[in-house]
Amino acid sequence: MTEQARRTAEYSDYSWHGGPTRNGPWAGWIGFAGIMMIVIGIFGFIEGLVALVQDDFYVAGPSQILLFDLTGWGWTHLVLGALIAVAGAALWTGAVWARVVAVLFAVVNAIAQIGFLSVQPVWSTIMIGLCVVVVWAIVVHGSEIERP
Repeated sequence: MTEQARRTAEYSDYSWHGGPTRNGPWAGWIGFAGIMMIVIGIFGFIEGLVALVQDDFYVAGPSQILLFDLTGWGWTHLVLGALIAVAGAALWTGAVWARVVAVLFAVVNAIAQIGFLSVQPVWSTIMIGLCVVVVWAIVVHGSEIERP
């Protein structure tokens, strides 16, 4: 084996976080899930910020929102969006706890979007669909990238 081939083989056994990793053929799904979690988190953060700053942006009757008024939903989406983005970044570590937290936050976000469905039906449906894809990617292909 040439020196260059040996270095390439040696380098491919290590991830960017410095430890050995097992990368299967579907490991890209975890990278995708991490990126999507960050995007979903940013969208949720913006959704919450808009609900807090611009009261008349979301139009809803008094009985259209589950549990909270728009200010409550704004804070919910703001905090949940930040947590989801952090969980998405943590997925890249390959740690089991990161996968569990990411799935938990994606499920909680999907449930929160159900509560917001009467205010923004198309947007909430898109967000629920993205959360389902993220959960699927993590649960089915999560073990493809992990630290031994």
